[in-house]
Amino acid sequence: MESNRLEAFSDGVLAIIITIMVLELKPPHGADWAALTPLLPVFTSYVLSFVYVGIYWNNHHHLMKATDRIGGGVLWANLHLLFWLSLVPFAAGYLGENHFAAAPTAFYGIILLMSGLAYSILVRSLLGHHGADSALARAIGRDRKGMLSLLLYAIAVAVAFLAPLVANLIYVAVAIIWLVPDTRIERELTR
Repeated sequence: MESNRLEAFSDGVLAIIITIMVLELKPPHGADWAALTPLLPVFTSYVLSFVYVGIYWNNHHHLMKATDRIGGGVLWANLHLLFWLSLVPFAAGYLGENHFAAAPTAFYGIILLMSGLAYSILVRSLLGHHGADSALARAIGRDRKGMLSLLLYAIAVAVAFLAPLVANLIYVAVAIIWLVPDTRIERELTR
């Protein structure tokens, strides 16, 4: 089976996720700038979540471009990833509406951790389908960036109960790590 249908379906789901997130932003009832102030936590959680969904979309796109074929296991691994990403709007709303409190911060981190694990499972599933000597395997390598992200998410979830601000800064730091373009797949495909 070719990967283009999987990519198109995933693109559609991610577009819906972003749409749901933006629909959760409610305009203020006041007409002055001060009316926006109470919305800052909700807007901040939206921006962070939008960045995360964008990062997953970008990396998923590159992953599919390096994929020749897929099988049933890959389809299920992809659905597993989309399940966790579909919870991002809920987690973002919970985080923003509760002003980055401890439990919502930990919950948000759990969703990020599970999304990261699901993405890692998808990558491993694709590697198993393509083999250790494939272009995809060479591009992914040891995936230090992915493993570091999972570790940081786990640390942030634990820290959230003691210092929610620190945990949220860790989530921002991981997003920044991934905003720097990951050119491993592109380099391998242009060889």
